[in-house]
Amino acid sequence: MTDSQHAIWPGPDGVLFGYHMPSQTFPGVPPDGLFERIAANVDAAERAGFDLVTVMDHFYQIPPVGRAEEPMLEAFSLLGALAARTRRVRLGTMVTGVTYRNPALVAKAVTTLDVISRGRAICGLGAAWFDVEHQGYGFTFPPIGERMDRLEEALQICRALFTREHATVAGRHYRVDQALNRPTPIQPGGPPILVGGSGERRTLRLVARYADLANWFGSIDELRHKTEVLERHCAEIGRDPSEIVRTVLLTVIVRRTRAEAEPILERLPADRRALAVVGTPEEVADGLQPYLDLGFRGMIMRNPTLLEPEAIELAGEVIAGVRDAAHSRLAEV
Repeated sequence: MTDSQHAIWPGPDGVLFGYHMPSQTFPGVPPDGLFERIAANVDAAERAGFDLVTVMDHFYQIPPVGRAEEPMLEAFSLLGALAARTRRVRLGTMVTGVTYRNPALVAKAVTTLDVISRGRAICGLGAAWFDVEHQGYGFTFPPIGERMDRLEEALQICRALFTREHATVAGRHYRVDQALNRPTPIQPGGPPILVGGSGERRTLRLVARYADLANWFGSIDELRHKTEVLERHCAEIGRDPSEIVRTVLLTVIVRRTRAEAEPILERLPADRRALAVVGTPEEVADGLQPYLDLGFRGMIMRNPTLLEPEAIELAGEVIAGVRDAAHSRLAEV
């Protein structure tokens, strides 16, 4: 059981919408205009009704999003700047690899984000995977078993620094000794912790024990299976799985007409095409329903297909449609 208290997460309609930004490539935009271009999209996302904005914590662009040489701003510097430009959306990484920073430093960075944003930070953590940037930056890249051990210790340290006056955690790889974290986070219980990844033996066990949110991707059948595995892990430790907000990372292509959306779909890799939700706002809202029926309370839309404020505005119509339908069902009950 976690120590956090996030009873209002997600909203009263039970659905959370996220705008995830893996791409920072905008043709014709020079480096000195990059932040303003990103900020314009985040402003559009906030106005469209998104609840959460996330950025990748990478130093190179990753495949298949783009080439390693494409722009990639450091995550926490970017989030701090976005916190000063926004008023409502929550902000965080999707997700921070445990090999990049000491976890106590991550807890301090997330707490700082929570203070700047007046209580809107989330703490995203994962085991890391992109060996190329580790090699380039000189970061140690241990085998997966050790990275998972490091992830568990990082989760313990972040939770301790969010919730305790003096945090002491003695792990094999990381330790804190009577550590102070001042100022404390604005949110009671600290920022919600999101664990990225869906490995059944280790990652989902960590989700059951430590996470407030989980993020997965895949087909409906794959997501149903992951849900069943998570429920078994929760049963083993006596945790109610409904306490964990399951979110799904989606490729959404929404345009005013289906004919406008189809050419964008054809440019995607085959695996992304197979799982994409495509069409008009009404069609996309209908396409999200199977995930909602499966109990997913977070719909995270990726920006490679939502790079312009106009497309983000159409995504807002999807959000409104899903929420209207949810309110109608609640009224019927």
